[in-house]
Amino acid sequence: MSGLKNRFRDYAVLFSGLVIASAIFYMFMALATNQDFVKANSTVAAAPFVFGFGAVLLAIITLVYIIYANTFLMSMRQRDYAMFIMLGAKSSKIGQLIFIETVLVGSLATVVGTVFGVGLTAITGRLLINQLHATVKHFSAFWLPALLITFIFFIILFVIAAVMNQSRLLKTPVLQLLHADQTPNRTRQKKPMLIAQIVSAIVLLGIGYWSMKAIVQLQLLSIPIALVTIVLGTYFLFNSVFVWLISLLKRNRNFAGKGIRTFTLAQLSFRIRDYTKILSVVSILFALALGAITVGIGFRNQISLFASYGSQYDVVLHSPSAATQQKVKQLTDVTSTVTYQQKHDSKNIYYLTSEFEAHPLLAKASSNIASTKVTKITPSTYKEYSPSASALQELAPFKQRDLAVKFVSASAFAAIPGTTSTATTYRVKSFDDNYQAIAALVKADRKAQGMGEQAYGLSGKFDSYEVANALFSGMEFMGFFLGIAFLAMLASTLMFKILSGAAYDQVRYLMLQKIGTRPSVLKHSIRQEIGALFLLPGIVGVVHVLFGLQLFKALMVNPYANLWLPFGIFIVLYGIYYFLTVWLYQGIVIDKELN
Repeated sequence: MSGLKNRFRDYAVLFSGLVIASAIFYMFMALATNQDFVKANSTVAAAPFVFGFGAVLLAIITLVYIIYANTFLMSMRQRDYAMFIMLGAKSSKIGQLIFIETVLVGSLATVVGTVFGVGLTAITGRLLINQLHATVKHFSAFWLPALLITFIFFIILFVIAAVMNQSRLLKTPVLQLLHADQTPNRTRQKKPMLIAQIVSAIVLLGIGYWSMKAIVQLQLLSIPIALVTIVLGTYFLFNSVFVWLISLLKRNRNFAGKGIRTFTLAQLSFRIRDYTKILSVVSILFALALGAITVGIGFRNQISLFASYGSQYDVVLHSPSAATQQKVKQLTDVTSTVTYQQKHDSKNIYYLTSEFEAHPLLAKASSNIASTKVTKITPSTYKEYSPSASALQELAPFKQRDLAVKFVSASAFAAIPGTTSTATTYRVKSFDDNYQAIAALVKADRKAQGMGEQAYGLSGKFDSYEVANALFSGMEFMGFFLGIAFLAMLASTLMFKILSGAAYDQVRYLMLQKIGTRPSVLKHSIRQEIGALFLLPGIVGVVHVLFGLQLFKALMVNPYANLWLPFGIFIVLYGIYYFLTVWLYQGIVIDKELN
């Protein structure tokens, strides 16, 4: 207990990191192990297979994360254990203490993390379903198989870690344990080995990127090929290029000689092996999070494309009643309202030529769903068998949609026997923001026409939206859900790595302060050091995503459309994590009393 009190902050960092890791693992498993959910909400037959490999990848990432967390735990306690041994404590008793502490901390973090994961799954799931109007079937925040897998997986990892800690402590000399935190984790790599790793990184990443592009030829085989080659290629990339880059900058006197850059580069190279491992994990997590959110937004765009393909009007009302007109007032940001008069007999439905000349009807100019071109329908441009025919069909009451369309003058229209009805078109700035109001209007309009609760099979934007939403909202939901989960783990991983070493770095920064280095210079050095640790995996992650989107070419009209949106959102969030980490790190290593 005294050890816990003395290093409460370090234990808090360790515990929170393990809690987040187990929570995110549960969130993913709650989807991956729920086969009914995966099959019911995916348009891809191989979705269970993809989730299976995703689970393997997450397990590998979690394993690396736990190994690092275990190393951090040992780095906190090994000096204390060495002191106990020097004071006469039996090695066997110390070994038991290490085992109990490792398993206890890990088990407690797993329990708390799993409970947190259930809550996070429920909140995130409900929020996304409501915001996306997603049609999600068989979703369950509490999923027993995921709970059991999370418990078993993490407990096994912590038991293995405890055994490793025991073995390591009992075999390591006491003096080495006492001074382990002052020993740089750095080995000189021979030039041939460095070149071999660089070449391996390029070849492996090239194979991985090619396999994702060749998914049509390789089919399901592309997933495991990409998984293995990209993970290994990323590790070799950081273990060779990052080391080479730091050594290159240190040899460049013009660069290293400015300010305290030599110190900054020395900080980066002090525990270089730890950084290469964690940066590899972060870049993979970055790619998974950004890729999942990008795909989620891509499927969102897919739904919008399908909806716009059905009609250029957000809602069309046929001779609306006073009650329906009151509901129209609930629409926000209405950009256009046009009313057309119509009459019909047994063969034809008639429209006023003057109304269509004054307000041409809008329709898709092409049958290509990706096309955004719009054409204007007037009496002179109308053709019976064309997109304009289906657009005009939407104006007609349901029972008269099979009648031939005729445009007539005002006098001819007045001479046609029968009651004049109307069709009023509405366009709004955002269909999503007005979804509930539009749904209520469509329901009222159908009821007035005697169509009951018939939902699909009609022309109109709402129907097209509902059909597309049923097809793609499950994939959209999974993309956003997993993106949020991986984003949380990404932040936890990198912040955990940087902050865990802050206590050791504090001595070096204190020394610089005592010899007269200004706090502003130290803060600038910290921003550069942490900036490099954030920037490098970010760049690699973006490249992974750009190639990874090739996997979705068969499912999406254009997976690269509007990339600025997910990339922009992610860069802002990543930037927030960066500034938060810098702020926390500066608060630990810089002594404000010496300012």
